[in-house]
Amino acid sequence: MKAENLQATVEQAFANLDRVREAHVQGLDAHEIGIVTSLSTGIARVAGLPGVCYEEVVKFPGELFGIAFNVDEDEIGVVLLGDYWNLHAGDEVERRGHVVDIPVGDGMIGRVVNPLGRPLDGKEPLIAEKRVPIERPAPPIMDRAPVTVPLQSGIKVVDALIPIGRGQRELILGDRQTGKTAIAVDTILNQRGQDVLCVYCAIGQRASAVAKVIADLRENGAMEYTVVVVTEGNDPPGLSYIAPYSATSIAEYFMQAGRDVLIVYDDLTNHARAYRELSLLLRRPPGREAYPGDIFYIHSRLLERATHLCDKLGGGSLTALPIIETEAQNIAAYIPTNLISITDGQIYLSPNIFELGILPAVDVGKSVSRVGGQAQRAAYRAISGDLKLAYAQFEELETFARFGTRLDEATRKIIEHGRRVRACLKQPAFEPVSVPGQIAVLLALTGRLFDNVPLERMREAELALHKATEGFPADLIKRISSFEELMDSDREAILQFARVALAPFGSS
Repeated sequence: MKAENLQATVEQAFANLDRVREAHVQGLDAHEIGIVTSLSTGIARVAGLPGVCYEEVVKFPGELFGIAFNVDEDEIGVVLLGDYWNLHAGDEVERRGHVVDIPVGDGMIGRVVNPLGRPLDGKEPLIAEKRVPIERPAPPIMDRAPVTVPLQSGIKVVDALIPIGRGQRELILGDRQTGKTAIAVDTILNQRGQDVLCVYCAIGQRASAVAKVIADLRENGAMEYTVVVVTEGNDPPGLSYIAPYSATSIAEYFMQAGRDVLIVYDDLTNHARAYRELSLLLRRPPGREAYPGDIFYIHSRLLERATHLCDKLGGGSLTALPIIETEAQNIAAYIPTNLISITDGQIYLSPNIFELGILPAVDVGKSVSRVGGQAQRAAYRAISGDLKLAYAQFEELETFARFGTRLDEATRKIIEHGRRVRACLKQPAFEPVSVPGQIAVLLALTGRLFDNVPLERMREAELALHKATEGFPADLIKRISSFEELMDSDREAILQFARVALAPFGSS
């Protein structure tokens, strides 16, 4: 009996083996391997990959990746995305069959990553919901909606005179060390409690500067709703080139989920320089200022991804604040003019105003917002026109007053009023002002309640007015924060609060 059972078991096993053998299909897993022929700073030339596609990822030894940038008949030019010090001519290169992608998802919030999505903050590995390509087409025009909701920066001069709307692209430009990053960081800090996610992209910055920004964000509790994408000055130019595209894909994930997102590119001057370096090393024909001919396109296809989506796509928005560094106040240089023509307005920071100690050093005359005024609250619109006119008159008269000419009483009053406007538009870093606080100060300015306050006590008087706004009735705060026109009774109530708050400082 035992022999018969053993025989049946063996026959069953052979039958199963025959079935498995017949069902097996022999498959070939093809790998296309090339060879590094030469190396340069940040790029490699590779032969033996005839099927590679433009912008396809290729893999080098040591988990080093690159992007196929020049696809020629005999060889390809590859932009390297990592430390290439241990790479040598003759090393093998393998096709990966996809373009560069990055992990996205809620797990990115509060993290510091590089443009490949690798964490730099020493915390646990990232938990990504999916991976998306870093370069994607911008939303078509029919998928977009008008910019109708303001993005409050918390900076009085910006919110009142150069407003930004959610879905807008507002350029920040100025010479080095004039406070460009400070405006962007203040705007990120003011999004606390506003249900706006933020992405800060540092492109080729000094490690100390990036560390300071991250420390400021952490200290003020902004990392709870912020993603930081970092490339430092000593990183390969390939990483600096892909950094803004990676950061935009992270931001787009939240926008497509119906969220409002703010992204800061700090700064696109370094991005353009990195692309110029790569293009010259790859022997692409140089154009104006040695930049390649498609330098405009690399920025336009990036910034066109910032928009306000229509309701049927969730109604999310992506607001872009690109930063550009000018040289010797030359805003007519190649890269600045490119970005000015792409964006919906600019905030210009003047070194002359900076040297006077007026911070933020915004030059109101050279700054403009082409879209944000349509999204500005009605309370701001009713005030900002008179304020901008008074400030422009003051700046013009102040120039003539320097010649020592005798001034009539009306001119003297305009200058004294203008000095107080300028004093009120000053604002220390990391001290965003709420909407009721801004409206109270601006109304008091246009009502000339500050005119009798000594200039040296303006800061003290303004803080007293901010404190007084905490006593506003809830219904008044609600109307100020809405998009409806302020009633005359509301204006009078705010002015009455201001009179009481400013009385100890000599205001009438």
